[in-house]
Amino acid sequence: MTPSVAELIRVFGRIGLLSFGGPAAQISLMHQELVERRPWLDEQTYLRALSLCMLLPGPEAMQLATYAGWRLRGVSGGLIAGTLFVLPGACVIAALVGLYAAFGNLPIVQAGFLGVKATVIVIVLQALRNLSRKALTDTHHHAIAGLGFLAIFAFNLPFPLIILAAAIWGYVTFDGEANNINAEPSPKVTNYFRTAAVWLTLWLGPLLLLSVTGQKLLSDLGWFFARLAVVTFGGAYAVLAYMTQTAVDKYQWVSTDQMIDALGLAETTPGPLILVTQFVAMLTGQISGGAPLAIAAGLVALWATFVPCFLWIFLAAPYLDQLATRPKLSAALHGITAAVVGVILNLSVWFSLNVLFRDIPEKSWGPVTIPQPEPNGLNPAALALTLLAGLLIFKFKFGMATTLFMMAAVGTGLHFL
Repeated sequence: MTPSVAELIRVFGRIGLLSFGGPAAQISLMHQELVERRPWLDEQTYLRALSLCMLLPGPEAMQLATYAGWRLRGVSGGLIAGTLFVLPGACVIAALVGLYAAFGNLPIVQAGFLGVKATVIVIVLQALRNLSRKALTDTHHHAIAGLGFLAIFAFNLPFPLIILAAAIWGYVTFDGEANNINAEPSPKVTNYFRTAAVWLTLWLGPLLLLSVTGQKLLSDLGWFFARLAVVTFGGAYAVLAYMTQTAVDKYQWVSTDQMIDALGLAETTPGPLILVTQFVAMLTGQISGGAPLAIAAGLVALWATFVPCFLWIFLAAPYLDQLATRPKLSAALHGITAAVVGVILNLSVWFSLNVLFRDIPEKSWGPVTIPQPEPNGLNPAALALTLLAGLLIFKFKFGMATTLFMMAAVGTGLHFL
């Protein structure tokens, strides 16, 4: 069944508006809308497409929506589905940045954000637990995760290097057999190169234009988020460590507290969590040049982050069956996922230290640098809020958005006490 354009807009618009709760909830929502309620995709096609999207860098739920749209109505369908999946959340993020810039420094608002930050610690720990259960299936993957953690925590190695090393390790150590799937003939190679040329030009052309016209901040943001789009395996939690290395430590676009606030606010919006990139870019633009630069920076971040998602899908979708016969690619992905567990563990430690302690001195031994917070720098209110958030999420099973709002209210209440 081929839906009309109006039907496609209505269904994917609904998915975009309701896509709260992270990729698992978003993938489940799309399954209900596209497989169960409508005969648009069959079960095997949906699952195989999901496997493909997990192999690709970028937000897998947004790419799955793009693939579904492509499968139903070609490139135009993919553009409609992918855009509508991101657009509602992007509009909400833009509004939140304006509110944050106007009121974020007020003491009462900072008190509310302390509750949000405490909740972010627990949310990241929950993501770490869920991912580790799926990814760390043997000693081999536990070793990759441990080395990934040490590489970024103690040696501060770049995230792309860690991902590359894990992919190579997973690929070369695979000793299984290929899957027996009757794949359809591959499309013409000329189509592949034409698609690559068109979408690479669309993606990188505007960034080159920003560079040659001397728009330094916008071009720096654009090229950084373009690099991020290539290594975004494991979701926003994984790449947030890389964002921190670059946006906070290298460029000093935003502070550590602002980075944590950005993730907390992004958790409350529909759409992919990687929209945190838009928040960081817009806040950077707001700090540097006010609202006009914030809007421009947000558009650059959205373009650099999400246009490559269309590139990956439109390149890979015609080869879905052929890719399914190559388990070495899956083995490389499993290696990456195991390393991402270690990276998210580092993110959990980094969040916890920066929320719970007022000062975090570091000690170095050659190439190794370890944070060593002083016990008398512990913030009791932050610790109490983190424990409360842990109870709400792990014991009472509250959802992320509900817990974030509740903890913001509790943090505000502590301000008056």
